[in-house]
Amino acid sequence: MRLAWFVSTLFFLGFILTTLVDGHGGLKVGFYKGKCGKHDAEKVIYNVVKEKIASDPDVVSDLVRISFHDCFVRGCDASILLEGENTEQKARVNHGLGGLKLVNAIKDAIEKVCPGVVSCTDIIVLGARDAIFLAEGKWYEVETGRRDGRVSLASEAHATLPPPTIPIHKAIELFAKKGLNKEDFVVLLGGHTVGTTHCHSFKERLYNFRKTNKPDPSIGPNLLHLLKKTCPTNSPSDGEAFLDQTQGSHFKIDNAYYKQILVHKGVLEIDQKLALNPITRGDVKRLAYNPYHFLNKFGPAMVKMSKIGVLTGNQGEIRKHCGYVN
Repeated sequence: MRLAWFVSTLFFLGFILTTLVDGHGGLKVGFYKGKCGKHDAEKVIYNVVKEKIASDPDVVSDLVRISFHDCFVRGCDASILLEGENTEQKARVNHGLGGLKLVNAIKDAIEKVCPGVVSCTDIIVLGARDAIFLAEGKWYEVETGRRDGRVSLASEAHATLPPPTIPIHKAIELFAKKGLNKEDFVVLLGGHTVGTTHCHSFKERLYNFRKTNKPDPSIGPNLLHLLKKTCPTNSPSDGEAFLDQTQGSHFKIDNAYYKQILVHKGVLEIDQKLALNPITRGDVKRLAYNPYHFLNKFGPAMVKMSKIGVLTGNQGEIRKHCGYVN
C-alpha cells in the first residue's frame, strides 16, 4: 500500500515538474520542431517579418502592439484578429491598430508549407519576438504551443484595455491582475520606443487638458509646438506622431524612450506620468541611464505577457485563417 502511494506521489511530482519544464500549461520552446516536415515554422515566420520590416519599419511597433492588445483582453488567444461587427477590432481603443493584415500574411505563408499546425496566437508572439530582434533588440526564446480562441468582443476590449489617460497606480493594478508586476509594467511601456500614435490619443493634452482650455503643463514647450503642428486644433484628420521623439531612433528597440520622458517629451499622458510619478520614476531612471538594462529586461517581460490566459491542448483551435473561427 505504502509502495503504491510512493509510486503515485512520484508520478504526480514528475507530472508537475514536466509541466514546469515544458512551460506554462504545456507551452515549450521548439513546440513546432519536427511538425512541419522539412520546414522550420519559426524560420518561415522570421523570414516574412524580415521582408516586411525591410519595406516598412513601422511593422516592428505593429507586432509589439498587437501582442499587448491581444493578451490583455481574453488572454493570448488571437481574439484581436477575429473579424466581425462587434469584435475587438471594432473597439475604439483598437482604432488605428496596425499589423493585422501582416499577421494574416504570415499565416498564409505558414499554411502553404505546414497547413493546420501553427496557431495564429503563436504567430503573434513569435512575430513580435522577431521584430524586436530585427529592430536591434535582444533575441529571446519563446515558448509555443498556444491555440486560438473562438470569441472576440468589442465590449471586452473597451472594458479591459487601458486608455492613455489611466493613472499610474490604476495601470499597475491592472497589470497585477494579469500576473505582471510594476517592473513588467514600466518595461513593457518601453515598447513605445518604436512607432507612432494618432492625434486622438493625446490631442486633449495640447489644447484643453482637464477641461482647462490650456495645454498639459508637463509637456515640454518644444514638443508642444511640434505636436500642435502635427495635430491642429480644428483639423478633421487624425495625424500621427512618433512616440519616441529621438531622431534616428523611431524604429529602434532601445532605451531612448525613457530618456525622452525624463525631459518632458512624453507624447502620451501615461508616458509622461511614468517619469513623473514617484512610484515609477526610479525604474524609469534605471532604464534611461543603462542602455543594456532595458534590452535585457524587455524580452523576458514580453515572454511573461505572452503567457497570460493561454489556451493549450483541446481548449482552443488552430484557425485556418486568422480572421475567422473554423
